[in-house]
Amino acid sequence: MDRYLMTIDAGTGSGRALLFDLQGNEIAIGQQEWSHLAEKGVPNSMGFDCSANWDLLCRCIKKVLAEARIKAEQVVAVTATSMREGIVLYDRDGKELWAVANVDARADQQVRNLKQKFPGIEEQFYQRSGQTFALGALPRLLWVKENEPDCYQRADKVSMISDWVLARLSGTIAADPSNGGTTGIFSLAERQWQPEMAQQVGLNAKLFPPVFESGQVIGEVTPTAAADCGLKTGTPVVMGGGDVQLGSAGLGIVKQGQSAVLGGTFWQQVVNIDATTAPPQDMRIRVNPHVIDGLSQAEGITFFSGLTMRWFRDAFCGEEVKLAQQRGIDPYLVLEEMAEQVPVGSHGIVPIFSDAMKYGRWYHASPSFLNLSIDASVCNKASMFRSLQENACIVSAINLQAISDFSGYDSDSIVFAGGASKGFLWPQILADVTGKNVCIPKIREATALGGAMTAAVGIGLYGSISEVAEQWVAWDKQYQPNLANYQKYSEVKERWLDLYQRQLRLVDEGLTTSMWKAPGL
Repeated sequence: MDRYLMTIDAGTGSGRALLFDLQGNEIAIGQQEWSHLAEKGVPNSMGFDCSANWDLLCRCIKKVLAEARIKAEQVVAVTATSMREGIVLYDRDGKELWAVANVDARADQQVRNLKQKFPGIEEQFYQRSGQTFALGALPRLLWVKENEPDCYQRADKVSMISDWVLARLSGTIAADPSNGGTTGIFSLAERQWQPEMAQQVGLNAKLFPPVFESGQVIGEVTPTAAADCGLKTGTPVVMGGGDVQLGSAGLGIVKQGQSAVLGGTFWQQVVNIDATTAPPQDMRIRVNPHVIDGLSQAEGITFFSGLTMRWFRDAFCGEEVKLAQQRGIDPYLVLEEMAEQVPVGSHGIVPIFSDAMKYGRWYHASPSFLNLSIDASVCNKASMFRSLQENACIVSAINLQAISDFSGYDSDSIVFAGGASKGFLWPQILADVTGKNVCIPKIREATALGGAMTAAVGIGLYGSISEVAEQWVAWDKQYQPNLANYQKYSEVKERWLDLYQRQLRLVDEGLTTSMWKAPGL
């Protein structure tokens, strides 16, 4: 009887379950899009509905088992990954009290208060954790304490959303360094919670669950969970991790100095560095624990690249969606075929969406396209679509350079994965913009594959995640940079940097509305 590994992925834009065989081959996927809605009367909030989202994940699991035509007992281990930063509070019985998704920004006033009451504390904590308050857990927990005191008093544990999935499966509340590290209450060097950080700002220092490294078994699927989702009672539940770090493992990015771009709902640019490397003094770049012990990851983030493309598709490309359905292909492939005919620079169209990462003072201009014309032969869906592709790559290049500037790591190749890597045009644009070779793995679902790696380690098939990566990661394509295009994109990048700063000033002057602004700004 064949055996399989399962990764459950609670992402920003969807919940998924993915099945892999013991050689790391993807067998089946169940996926449903979801949304994280603002809470009534709570500005800038992004709640996470544990009850509805658990039901959705269970449907995904059942779909995978049905489509793969396998029995529940053939799944020999299950793990989870998720969007990072999202947190869940539990009572003493392990029941969820309160939860938020990753970019919940309700704690604006709490960030301001922290900075005013404790001057220099953000910089101090950043040097230990690699995190600022922008998406950290401390301000959010203070918000709960001040706005929902009954919930705060009842809170017994806090975890990340991937940990919540595992808790639902096994009944064990625990955390791992790669995702727990994004709370900002964690030590990069020690790979452990720092409860004194919470205590220093007036929070309960006993909220933090045990830490397990990715790949360690934390429990078994309970009878209740089995009845909900269709897995077998007693199936080993293995600690997973944050989506970006597991995605890096799934791409074979397990050694010092290696780099990758993960092109999903957000785009992340990551470079593996030694865990003892101090974060940059200017707090521009984020630093997280990797799923590989002894390594951290310097990370740049491009906001909403995938969501921006979804918006553009849904708002403007109904005809292309219908054409894709008739041809039986992805609508983005149709759009890439159109965009391929557009020259480098997209006829001068400049998209204003995500800024390059400025972790210490993180906000964005108002979403817009600049330099449009009323000439339909050059200003159309194809050129606007290509401009969005180019822009995501330009921001990635800026973030990678910022990482190189402080860490000293600069490779001549990039691994590219996620939904954005599935086409033929976007990878080539990334190579042309960065001037680096771009390698595409055969398995595009790198995050889920990284999860399967941890499951394989958990049940003893391999000794380490690095060992699995050496066996499982295979390459599909490689894109070489066009150096003439590289020179052109260097000019486009400089113009974009200038224009983006001007657009930020419009936000500063109150004339336009920021796409997203970190709490406390």
